[in-house]
Amino acid sequence: MDLKRILLVDDEPHVTLVLSRKLERAGFRVEVARDGEEGFAVACDYLPDLVISDLQMPRADGLTLATNLAANESTSSIPILMLSGRGFLLDTSLAASTRITKVLEKPFAASDIIQNAIEILSVHSDAGEKAA
Repeated sequence: MDLKRILLVDDEPHVTLVLSRKLERAGFRVEVARDGEEGFAVACDYLPDLVISDLQMPRADGLTLATNLAANESTSSIPILMLSGRGFLLDTSLAASTRITKVLEKPFAASDIIQNAIEILSVHSDAGEKAA
């Protein structure tokens, strides 16, 4: 069985360190990027099954990353779990146009991230199988 690939994008090194270790222990392959600009480049090369991204980051924030991923043919179908520290409300048209499937507000537990990742990947895998 292939391990699901996750791209974790956050500008706080302690967050990426802890979350990447917990996600790996939960059975995922994890790549890390420090901001939306780097995240987009890594996503284009890595083609993850899921992107987990912070909303507020330098150089390119999470919404810019989501918009860029949606506009790129090779990354447009990748679901996104957005992490927000400022009460970001997900507009349904924004969700549809960017593939942001869920927003988790900080503070959160690593177990919340893992559970949401499993749920999103399950739904995304089921949709992919039905389309095939």
